[in-house]
Formats: sequence, C-alpha cells, structure tokens
Amino acid sequence: MKSPREFHWVIGDVHGCYQSLVELIALLPSSDQLVFCGDVINRGPAIEATMLLAWEMVCGGRAHWLCGNHEQHLIDCLEVDPQDGQAALLVIDTYRQLGDRQAREWLSRLKGLPLVYKAKGWIATHAGFDLDGNPDLSIRQRFWEDYDGRYGRVIVAHTPRPQVERHRHLVMIDTGACYGGLLSAYCPERDAVVQVCGDRKLNQYLACDVDKLKESFTQEMTTSSSLVSTKPC
Repeated sequence: MKSPREFHWVIGDVHGCYQSLVELIALLPSSDQLVFCGDVINRGPAIEATMLLAWEMVCGGRAHWLCGNHEQHLIDCLEVDPQDGQAALLVIDTYRQLGDRQAREWLSRLKGLPLVYKAKGWIATHAGFDLDGNPDLSIRQRFWEDYDGRYGRVIVAHTPRPQVERHRHLVMIDTGACYGGLLSAYCPERDAVVQVCGDRKLNQYLACDVDKLKESFTQEMTTSSSLVSTKPC
C-alpha cells in the first residue's frame, strides 16, 4: 500500500495501550500519515478502544494498520471450527475482552490488513522477511543478520528494545509499551522519533469471568453460526 502524503510515522506495537496511543497521536502532525506496524491488539487493558481508534483512522484515510503476529493468531483461531478452537481463543486477551460475537465481527477487517507498507526508499512490516522475500510475522535474528538492504530500509516492530534502534538497513521501533516501556513513532523521512510512556501496569487486563464467557460462547454458537521528542512520564 502507498500513500501520497509526504511524511509518515510508523508506530510500534501498541498492544491495547489505548491511553498511550491517544497521547502519542496528539503529538504527531495531523497532516502526516500513520502506519501501525502490527500488534495493535492483545496484552493491554483497553484493546477494544485501541482497535476502534486505529480502525477509525484507517477508514478516515489517516492511517494504515499492518497485520502482526497477534492479529494473525486471532484470525487463525477464529477460523478454526468453533468447538475445536474454543480453548485456544479463551487464552487470547483480545477475545476475552471483546467476547465471541464482537471478535467474530472483527474477523473480516483483520483478514484484510496488509502485511507491508511501501514508500520511497523504505518499507514497513511487522517483523521482517524470509529468504524468499515474503513477509514473516514472527522472524527475528535470522532476518536481522541476513538482510542486505535489497528492499530499501526496513522498519519493523515485534521485538521490544529499550529504545528505537537505527541500523544501516533496519530500524526497530517496538519499545515495549505494554511492559511499562515506551510507545514509539518513527518518521523515516525525518529520521525522527516521538515517544510517550506505555502502560505501567503490566498485564493488568480487564476482568473476565472465563466460565461466563464459555457460557456466552455456547449460547451464541447455538443461535448463530536523530530528533527525539518524548512526553514526560
């Protein structure tokens, strides 16, 4: 996917840190394009609100949302036979917070998420590329060590780092927002970074009664099939 806008901000793993995302967006120029580099969902305390905000910006033409390994895992589990996939779904934070009906309403949107975003001289994808040049949503060390710049500078998230890391052909922008680190946005045209604090309450999810969710699931299935700008913590 390509954008006519001159400047872009590629945002690392949000993981349901809604308030941090709101604060970050408020610091970014409203005329610039945003690229969510995958893993908008899971782990954080306000996943639904985060998804709705990201999707609203996609629909409004302001942002692009790339598929991450967490989005793909939810897609895979939702597409398995409901009875066989129930156990796997119940350990997914997004599913627990949304519930079965809403999670399935999101399925078609999630399946339509692109794997890469291309612009002049750079490309963004969640984790990297395999040896055949295909996006790999879970790759780590092998891509970091082998990538020779053939696709331009690649911006990836997926692996938390203490700070944004700039390498010759690679920029790593996941700074562990859901672990109490930072939520980072990187502008490749300006080589600039803007950051806000992530969620300080690690793994404090919305309360979810699993037994009630199982009951709801059963009922629904029977009725339907250089420059750095940081906001102080």
